[in-house]
Amino acid sequence: MKKLTILAIAALAMSFASCKKDYTCKCTYTWTGGSGTSTEIIKGVSKKQAQANCVSYEYKNEAGVTEQTGTCTLSK
Repeated sequence: MKKLTILAIAALAMSFASCKKDYTCKCTYTWTGGSGTSTEIIKGVSKKQAQANCVSYEYKNEAGVTEQTGTCTLSK
């Protein structure tokens, strides 16, 4: 009975641990006169870390005009 309790506690503790997985970051870029896409695989990280590395952006020139945007999404 004692072994069963210890195994149950260990299994429960592992279920709360941060799972490190591979995630895919897909980005669509647009710029003056064109567009493109890219895919990056982010390996062995938590979801929070993957989200921090898969970010959308907007680049503006000195006049404040948007010259390039990147829209990124994260998936498993």
